[in-house]
Amino acid sequence: MSLGKTTTQPKPTEGPALVEDLARAESALAAKRLGEAAGICQDILARQRDHPPALALLGRILGQRGQIADGVALVEKAAALEPKSAGFQQLLCGLYRLSYRFDDAVAAGRKAAALDPNNPRVLVNLGKSLMDRLDGEAALSALLQVLIHEPDNAEAHLAIGQILLARGEMKPGWLEYEWRNKLEMAKGRIPKIKAPVWNGMRLPGKRLLIIGDQGFGDTIQFARYIPMAAERCGEVAFACVNDLIQIMRGIPGIGHIESRWNKLPPHNCHVLLSSLPMLFGTEVETIPAPIPYLAADAEDAAAWKHRLASLLPAGVRRVGLVWAGRATHPNDRRRSMRLADLAPLAAIDGVAFVSLQKPALARDRLDVFPGIVDVSADLTDFGQTAAVLMSLDLVITVDSAVGHLAGAMGRPAWVLLASPNDWRWMHEREGSPWYPSLRLFRQSVPGNWAEVVGRVAAALREGTR
Repeated sequence: MSLGKTTTQPKPTEGPALVEDLARAESALAAKRLGEAAGICQDILARQRDHPPALALLGRILGQRGQIADGVALVEKAAALEPKSAGFQQLLCGLYRLSYRFDDAVAAGRKAAALDPNNPRVLVNLGKSLMDRLDGEAALSALLQVLIHEPDNAEAHLAIGQILLARGEMKPGWLEYEWRNKLEMAKGRIPKIKAPVWNGMRLPGKRLLIIGDQGFGDTIQFARYIPMAAERCGEVAFACVNDLIQIMRGIPGIGHIESRWNKLPPHNCHVLLSSLPMLFGTEVETIPAPIPYLAADAEDAAAWKHRLASLLPAGVRRVGLVWAGRATHPNDRRRSMRLADLAPLAAIDGVAFVSLQKPALARDRLDVFPGIVDVSADLTDFGQTAAVLMSLDLVITVDSAVGHLAGAMGRPAWVLLASPNDWRWMHEREGSPWYPSLRLFRQSVPGNWAEVVGRVAAALREGTR
């Protein structure tokens, strides 16, 4: 989550040296040299105590370091000293969001909007804080206001799409979802392709290139559309990351699969995988559901069955655990937990636990979960993970690619969801229209995993699916 720009324009009385130091701190922060940026701010505050821009910038730096409470205190102080600074209120909105203080985030966002009512960045932040509070209608109002001032604001369009998709308004939601490709972070992600973009038309005898354009989980979720696209073309070439090649190879219609751009065969049209739901006019009731559409290699599955039989006691329920997603995901701080958070599960009789956490995290010591068997080092790609899933009775996971994989294979999995959750899990449901074999456990209080784990432990003791 970006905390945005924080400082107001320096006052003329502040002097050229101070202005220059603030600029150096901003540049260091932009270059992710957090220690250097913090040091410059501290030097400024040593010379001029309670300097609002330096307080706010240091608060932002601490927020990016994960010291959220300390960052909030500094920015609150800056905002109290300069109550008419929309920038400080905007920064507070972002920090409150990170602290799960969603009511405070909305209040700060509204103050920023009142101070700077025509600033699209301020209105986007307000809209996102309202989304956090699950106030979809108010969020839509703020985001539509953005489009009055900036009709091509991709961030606002995408947020509107996520609201619509989460509540089941699929067709307009998919249209807005296409704006993800206009985000700054999306630029340069895919090299320039000379072949035209496919619009869903029939291309008998032609080759269509489908590009897995998002994360592991998204690619697994939308891979169900590949046979539908292949039915309209002569052949499909599929481009995806190397970790997915083995598990994707068996999808009907794929004639060529590759992870390197320079190895792709000639093609007549191309399309992003995550655009296929829109092209096929997907509604909740028409989500393609030929489950399973992904399968493990039979020899790999047999090998893992033999190996787990030697590692785990007989006659117990085998449960795989994934407690964190990739740290680079923009929402990872909310969706991931620590292994220690799952410790209450370790005391349940008749269950053997297997760590599928990949990559292994240095912050998590396995000894906080007695008896867990760690096979993560040998999960070299999703094909191997799929093979392990065939020998497990259940997977318990946060919102991760392993949850998508289990669902695509028709394997039972319980997915632990933060509040607010990603659009694809929709609202209030205990199941997913995308994956019938999944059961969803949602946070009732934002940021509180203990209550979720308590319900999971109760369900595990009962032996329910």
